Amino acid sequence: MTKPLTYSDAGVDIKKANTLVGEIKKIAVQTNIPGVIGEIGGFGGLFSLDLSGCENPVLVSSTDGVGTKLKIAFMMDKHDTVGIDLVAMCVNDILVQGAKPLFFLDYLSVGKLEEKLASDVIKGIAEGCKQAECALIGGETAEMPGFYQPKEYDMAGFSVGIVDRNKIIDGSGVKTGHTLIGIASSGLHSNGYSLVRKICFDVLKLDIHSHIPELAKSIGEELLTPTKIYSKALKRITQHFPVQGLAHITGGGLLENIIRIVPEACNVIIKRNSWPIPPVFDFLKQAGNISDEEMMKTFNNGIGMVVIAPGEYAQGIIQELSNLNEKAFIIGEIIEANGSKDRIDFV
Repeated sequence: MTKPLTYSDAGVDIKKANTLVGEIKKIAVQTNIPGVIGEIGGFGGLFSLDLSGCENPVLVSSTDGVGTKLKIAFMMDKHDTVGIDLVAMCVNDILVQGAKPLFFLDYLSVGKLEEKLASDVIKGIAEGCKQAECALIGGETAEMPGFYQPKEYDMAGFSVGIVDRNKIIDGSGVKTGHTLIGIASSGLHSNGYSLVRKICFDVLKLDIHSHIPELAKSIGEELLTPTKIYSKALKRITQHFPVQGLAHITGGGLLENIIRIVPEACNVIIKRNSWPIPPVFDFLKQAGNISDEEMMKTFNNGIGMVVIAPGEYAQGIIQELSNLNEKAFIIGEIIEANGSKDRIDFV
């Protein structure tokens, strides 16, 4: 070997990465909230906790990814929305415990660093942080030559929030007679995409830009609809109403996620026709000949978040959510456990 090799000869461009960091600093600063110290670029993100009014503070954390929904972004060559999904999948998981999101970090791994692509991804993450009312205080961008196909990448997110110990929402207060209120999803969110892709591209042989009349848009546009972030909605209703349980409807759907927060002494009744199911779910059900049970445990079917509260507060909660332009519906109730193996029934 006569020529001295460099890192860039192996496919890693440090100069380009440093340029990207400068761009990320400009994006991240737009998400700053009180408590942020310094800027992106240090070895760790700094955040100063304001514990005033919090008697017994508890930190709540969550980590997640976007899954194979990223394949849709690759096919569309559109990368400025999946960052919203990333934030949503993490933040919604800490919201259901009554936590206020504080800050977020991301990990983005690419085969070859393309500044515009990476910048678009980070812009989406920043937009998600704005919606969640938390700060983007750090992250990592890794260039890994030969590990991914061109223009492909993976990412993960990490969120941290805070809640007073006596205000943690863990479902322990859920009782027989309580009402289930479903808050509408924005679509598929970020779950079930391996099945979605099989139906759309293996079974139906669709092109990513194929127009679907019943959806009034292309299949790609529908599948890239960002996951809804429920920060503002849940903050408002938990401040004003005695919410006893919250369930983020992700993998496992309504069938498996609600029961996670319901005490053993209770069962759940879901009323099937109590909310409008967005067209994309009927489209997938028919195209894939999917059973009702499979639909309910794979997809959110139009309900992204479930609130459990005493029945007398249900209409007030729905009205409060409506004031925030959120659609919500009474979708079921808590009943006494009857000893059956199935603790959730759809009627």
